[in-house]
Amino acid sequence: MIRRISSGPVLLAISMLLNTSYSIDALAKQRGAAATETQPRPVSHDALPSDGEIRQMLVDRIDVEHRTVGIVVGLITPQGRRIVAYGHLEKGDSRPLDGNTIFEIGSMSKVFTSLLLSQMVQRGEMALNDPVAKYLPATVKVPQRDGKQITLVALATHTSGLERMPTNFTPENENNPFVDYSAEQLYQFLSGYTLTRDPGSKYEYSNLGAGLLGFVVSRRAGKRYEELVRKRICDPLEMNSTAITLTPEMKRRLAVGHQVVNLDSVDNWDFGAPLAPAGAIRSTTNDLFKFLAANLGYTKTPLAGAMKAMLSVRLPTGVPNLEIALGWHIYTADGKEVIWHNGATGGYRSFFGFDSKSRIGVVALSNTRSPEGVDDIGRHLLDQKVPLWVPPKEPEIVQVDPKTFDGYIGTYQLAPRSSIAVTRKGDHLYVQKDGYASVVQTIGYGKVEIFPESGKEYFVKGAEARLTFVADGQGRPNELVIREGASEVHAKRVE
Repeated sequence: MIRRISSGPVLLAISMLLNTSYSIDALAKQRGAAATETQPRPVSHDALPSDGEIRQMLVDRIDVEHRTVGIVVGLITPQGRRIVAYGHLEKGDSRPLDGNTIFEIGSMSKVFTSLLLSQMVQRGEMALNDPVAKYLPATVKVPQRDGKQITLVALATHTSGLERMPTNFTPENENNPFVDYSAEQLYQFLSGYTLTRDPGSKYEYSNLGAGLLGFVVSRRAGKRYEELVRKRICDPLEMNSTAITLTPEMKRRLAVGHQVVNLDSVDNWDFGAPLAPAGAIRSTTNDLFKFLAANLGYTKTPLAGAMKAMLSVRLPTGVPNLEIALGWHIYTADGKEVIWHNGATGGYRSFFGFDSKSRIGVVALSNTRSPEGVDDIGRHLLDQKVPLWVPPKEPEIVQVDPKTFDGYIGTYQLAPRSSIAVTRKGDHLYVQKDGYASVVQTIGYGKVEIFPESGKEYFVKGAEARLTFVADGQGRPNELVIREGASEVHAKRVE
């Protein structure tokens, strides 16, 4: 029986994704039964869903809920491997998906990055407690606090004290935001940043930290990150369709990414060297099967020791029963564990995880960046007590005098180089995001119509976004509040 749950901040807050605004800290506020309901939990695998049942989940997500264009799901069990795919390579394209379709996997790349670190520790090339400054130029002033340095293990466990993203991350192209962030910018940020807490004292998810980890690992090895991933992970595991730079043949198998509003296609993301280890890898279900099979012991590999060592480091996250290992998140209940990570880029959502005791692994890849993504499907397959997401009921559209819209027209600042423009055409009100801002996910970069549920409150059809116009003491709208799941963003109006 397929269980479902209405959308809400708890389900969205678990998302530890590349560049989303939903964080584990938001979930920490939801302690107790509600907070743990949507976490991965061990499953009784007496009756895993059939291929037909899994296919129905995908049909619902694509044809009924209209949350994505295509999904590929894979299960690896003691009985073998199976793949269920539904949807298309691109909106309006009849080409189907399969186990060899390539997707951007976003933050799942962090697991590969931490595996490289674990392997280098096993080889004696680095040590977990080495300060990151050891592997950077002497001219770079890496921040310290109270004499405590940022270590490699702190980067791998998101306890470095570094922010989620560097403050000098100001991309020229919001549709491909990571491509132009350079090593020089990274050095500049580190040299000028002041830590607000001791390294190792608190978990806070950081794309910056994961990128920095892979950056120094690459410097130590004397190879580019992509080359290091290929030689030390992909080649031993025969993951021939996993890469950052795609060949012409691989590009033909690449699913086109989409944004959730209107399911419009979006550009692929490219990464500069400092942040590539946080989310640049592209892969297939079949290749990720090989990665999970190695972690589950189905295949013998020279990486086995490093994979095992990744799980020997465990730190609390502030969420009940949830720990962070090297790269992986671990949810423990009833003496059993589910090990997992997920990811997102501009047009993709991804999840993989495994239950080491039952030796079952799951891969779920989607070519649309919807906040709920495929995480719930992956977690449900690992634990059928975890319910599937269902779309919230959209508010009723109320009648508002279109003249009211005139007071809202203007520009609202989201970030130093990002804003929301509010415009009117006839009786319709629109918003359009300009510049990269990770704090707003479901509103894409095209013009999106918003609909009134009251004179001041508006929503986007088919998305989680809720927008409220706030007036100053003279009754003039001077702020736009945008809510997406657990996230709340305040954008001030600018002239």
